[in-house]
Amino acid sequence: MKRKCYSVRDSYLMQILPSSNVLPKASKTVKSLTAVTLAILLLGAFHSSSPTLSQPTSNNTSTLRLGYISSSGGKTPTGPAGWALYKGRLKPELQKLGITELRLLGFPNGPNLNEALVAGQVDVGIYGDTPAIVARSNGVPTKLIGQEQVGTNAWLVAKKNGPRSLAELKGQKVATSKGSYMHRYLIGLLQKSGIAQQVTVVHLLPPEAQAALERGNVAAIAAATGTGPLLRAKGYPVLDEAVKHPDLPGTSVTVATETFLTKYPDFPKTWHRIRQTSLKEIKARPQEYYQFHAQASGYPVDIVKASFPLSQFPEEPLPARGLQLLESTKKFLVSQKLARSDFQLTDWIYNQQR
Repeated sequence: MKRKCYSVRDSYLMQILPSSNVLPKASKTVKSLTAVTLAILLLGAFHSSSPTLSQPTSNNTSTLRLGYISSSGGKTPTGPAGWALYKGRLKPELQKLGITELRLLGFPNGPNLNEALVAGQVDVGIYGDTPAIVARSNGVPTKLIGQEQVGTNAWLVAKKNGPRSLAELKGQKVATSKGSYMHRYLIGLLQKSGIAQQVTVVHLLPPEAQAALERGNVAAIAAATGTGPLLRAKGYPVLDEAVKHPDLPGTSVTVATETFLTKYPDFPKTWHRIRQTSLKEIKARPQEYYQFHAQASGYPVDIVKASFPLSQFPEEPLPARGLQLLESTKKFLVSQKLARSDFQLTDWIYNQQR
């Protein structure tokens, strides 16, 4: 089966929009989108793998469908929200809002979660800032309610006996997940290094990218935090990290659909309170949290510690540093025509009216 390849100079806007295979499922949602957005979705049809989702729940039900990213197949989110669920506090707090059922939906990549948002199959999503910004810039009706993690690292890992510098990537293939924060990091890095035109980027989901690297089919991969330290521990050379560049680390955001927020306008306030309580416990008992994170993600404890420092979980819903990184990412995506249109972050942020 052939993989899609594209030069970093090519606009990948349509590759990070929802694929056409969700449009039949999304008839009700698509009708509510603007004509411009509908045209974008139809013209931008691009197939990608996504998890099997249950049928969309009616808006009249009291179910929260929570989407999150799990490239390793984890059955629950991590971070403060995952900790609250693990400790049995999330569901009782949601019940106070009238939400009686919680449905968890794991996705291998941000664009796959975007597909579910457009199809009306996810109410709240926790995922990388790049796909979230691209979705918003293309008219997907979401609101930003917080940032789950700020300063997320990405790793450029080379194959064994392969390149040892960025310059040696010229004429080579580098794999990463299309539309992810790692993708944005990779493109930014290659452009900063002046070799964007000489490198071919190949779309592979994280497990496939790692397998391709191990077989030597690609020269390097841009890996998510977690995978990067794991590969380094196995002896794979690390050519670069996002944290070495002030404007290239990512953030993970929590967004909710406007439809969901219309029905549950107090949800963000409850969500922030749950997070803050969880974060206090996590910082008071870090070893217990790391054990939970390791079990939920499938990564060894030492890799979790290296990948997810507790300092990256902000106490504020939208910290200044987080907003700065969001603005930087948005400007980059717009300037490179990777996001269709610019918008004000203040217009995206949910404004509690009551």
